[in-house]
Amino acid sequence: MIPLQSSVQTPPSRNLLVRYPIPVGILILLLWYGLYRQLEPFSHLFVYSFLGMTKGNHMAEALQFFIYDTPKVLLLLTLVVFFIGIVRTYFTQERTRKYLAGKREVVGNAMASLLGIVTPFCSCSAVPLFIGFVQAGVPLGVTFSFLIAAPMINEVALILLYGLLGWKVAALYLGTGLVIAMVSGWIIGRCKLESWIEDWVQEQRAGQAFAFEPKLTIYDRVECGVKAVVDIVGKVWIYVVAGIGVGAIIHGYVPEDFMASIMGKDAWWSVPAAVILGVPMYSNAAGIVPILDALLGKGAALGTALAFMMSVIALSLPEMVILRKVLKPKLIAVFVGVVATGILCTGYLFNFIIG
Repeated sequence: MIPLQSSVQTPPSRNLLVRYPIPVGILILLLWYGLYRQLEPFSHLFVYSFLGMTKGNHMAEALQFFIYDTPKVLLLLTLVVFFIGIVRTYFTQERTRKYLAGKREVVGNAMASLLGIVTPFCSCSAVPLFIGFVQAGVPLGVTFSFLIAAPMINEVALILLYGLLGWKVAALYLGTGLVIAMVSGWIIGRCKLESWIEDWVQEQRAGQAFAFEPKLTIYDRVECGVKAVVDIVGKVWIYVVAGIGVGAIIHGYVPEDFMASIMGKDAWWSVPAAVILGVPMYSNAAGIVPILDALLGKGAALGTALAFMMSVIALSLPEMVILRKVLKPKLIAVFVGVVATGILCTGYLFNFIIG
């Protein structure tokens, strides 16, 4: 008997990628780098030569800022989200639970905070995440370390900080964010507040087997990277454009000494004011980092600006509303108080150290 041949053919792109993954990857990276290097010269050429605008003009400065930063940030996002999407195939939700379940304090807090950087969860995923972690036996403090780290120091925030403010600011933000997540989770864990979780969550503890995880090929993982780009960049690009638009207005029109007077390190009240202002707001890193860049360029202190960004991302009011479904008000108050204290300390520390 002649075996039947499958009518499903492997796409040529898949064969090419499987056979020559390194050369294809290098070619794409070279094309990306060549395009990235031309962004700044193009923005100057377009604004000052093609449009004939004068350097120093408010509108020209704002427009050049917008035309340069928008594709720059989107290119950075596309590249790094693609690679993070591949990395995430090794850190699925079920595998994350396995890593964190049963871990002791300190070690568990550190692991949870580090996993929060590369796992695809934000504050909007808090409810199913919290329930899943509780069911898997993950300690409460470890769970909170993860919930703090995932939205606050995810790859989008780090990419934007690196692209707009440089690796030093990105590294400082990463380090302080990890410390806040680890210490806050540890404090909450030591307080033994499990009874402040809603009863219906407690009743659904454990007993669930981890889902089967199929083996993935190189092409499967690359597909996951592409899907991450389509999903994440497709959702946040509007925030990027809006944030850079606001940043461009600040960059072009706000006097340099104005922001220094209200957000400078000499204004002792600026850090708590930034936190209080940031909590009711709702934005993600894509929308807030370009504004942060413009504020710093106009004289705002780094510590004050970072405190504002952290409070917006990690302590937004909508996140508190979502968490209310699984946490009692007293536990939410403890969570906000501990994290806000960490953010305040970070803001004052940076303002003191960095002149």
